[in-house]
Amino acid sequence: MALEGGQSGGMDDILQRQKQAQLRDGIPGAEKRIEWLDRCIGLLVDHQDEIEDALCEDFGHRSKDASRFTDVASSISALQYSKKHLAKWMRPEKRKVEFPLGLLGSKAEVHYQPKGVVGVISPWNFPVNLTFTPLAGIFAAGNRAMIKPSEFTERTSELMKRMFAQAFDETEVAVITGGPEVGADFTKLAFDHIIFTGATSIARHVMRAAADNLVPLTLELGGKSPVVLGRSADLDKAAARIMAGKTLNAGQICLAPDYAFVPRDKTGDFVGATTKAVETMFPDGLKDNDDYTSIVNQRHYDRIMGYIEDARAKGAEVVEINPKGEHFDQQPHHKIPPHIVIDPSDDMTVMQDEIFGPVLPVKSYGETAEAVEYINAHERPLGLYYFGEDKGEKDSVLDSTTSGGVTVNDVLFHVGQEDLPFGGIGPSGMGAYHGLDGFREFSHAKAVYTQTGSEILAMMRPPYGEKFRKQIAGRIKR
Repeated sequence: MALEGGQSGGMDDILQRQKQAQLRDGIPGAEKRIEWLDRCIGLLVDHQDEIEDALCEDFGHRSKDASRFTDVASSISALQYSKKHLAKWMRPEKRKVEFPLGLLGSKAEVHYQPKGVVGVISPWNFPVNLTFTPLAGIFAAGNRAMIKPSEFTERTSELMKRMFAQAFDETEVAVITGGPEVGADFTKLAFDHIIFTGATSIARHVMRAAADNLVPLTLELGGKSPVVLGRSADLDKAAARIMAGKTLNAGQICLAPDYAFVPRDKTGDFVGATTKAVETMFPDGLKDNDDYTSIVNQRHYDRIMGYIEDARAKGAEVVEINPKGEHFDQQPHHKIPPHIVIDPSDDMTVMQDEIFGPVLPVKSYGETAEAVEYINAHERPLGLYYFGEDKGEKDSVLDSTTSGGVTVNDVLFHVGQEDLPFGGIGPSGMGAYHGLDGFREFSHAKAVYTQTGSEILAMMRPPYGEKFRKQIAGRIKR
């Protein structure tokens, strides 16, 4: 089921019917949750070609091989992981009971109960993955879902609307399409939980709207995720891995390496290594290369080109990595070749905003402490990346900084580990999901205590006597 336009009344009607269905049907067992996950997996398998085509059309050009990996295969992996483990996750978790009550038969447990209906607000950069991956945790926890996909990837959103309508009743999953006004109305609904993936600026509005109904939130945002190359790093290997992350989806990734710290005496070598890495990945050039993705629309193309021009105008050395010397001023799409901005100043917009494109500022440093001090002087990022073999230096960087997550000797890969929580901190987000952490994020952890049949606690009831006073006195001590 999908609605279009500002039909907030219609959205609320669906929400109420989903809540009523949840109450009517009761807590779904493992079999029902697995069935929901299997339906999602089936949709991705059956519609993989259509998904790739829709994403390619929405971006102007998007690598179909990359889409199959990032949006189809990765989503299936998350769903299968939850399917495999959810029965174990659902079991009540035993906790300790105060002595001596445990010896007398008292029990303490945590029961993980579905929250109810979860609102999913998914972004345009990985619209399928960032719809289906949250559903892995949402369905594993036994919830229903209402989904608001991005209007920027209109064809993909419409495709997902049709896909879910084929496999789910609207009391299980409903897709709401439309523009910003519809999105604003969506955030005002009294969900039992909301997960929003997108820009920090929009998240502030989502959080304000959710506050009116005291709806708990998972916010997956972004920020400027730094790279620290230690002196012990293999420059060629590091450059290849960093540029793979920077060119995947043309850098339109919330976890993309945003800027890199490089030892001052190795900056030139690193820039050369990034050029070599791009030439290796795209030997036939970039402009007509099916493996190289476009910027999603004109607005974002102009924004990224503005960063490059601003850096040049303010005196930065800017290196365009263009293996075949192609001209991008006339092209059918919005492709931007990778650019390296060497030693940018903080007044440049490329160092102020999340780049979300194939531009990598490189900052030279003398001591690792300089990089750590700079990172800590700015907002806490979603990701941080350290390259090097010096364990003491690595531990110092990781212990002295705070980020949502870390990958060592590569970029992005921590997000692909289903047994690790994925989330931000502060301006880069709140809450975490994936795997067990996703199950618990979308569950209510309900404390359940079962009292002993013994009347040993009778002394705790009036009239208070000497036994009671001695027992309390025994607790009041250092």
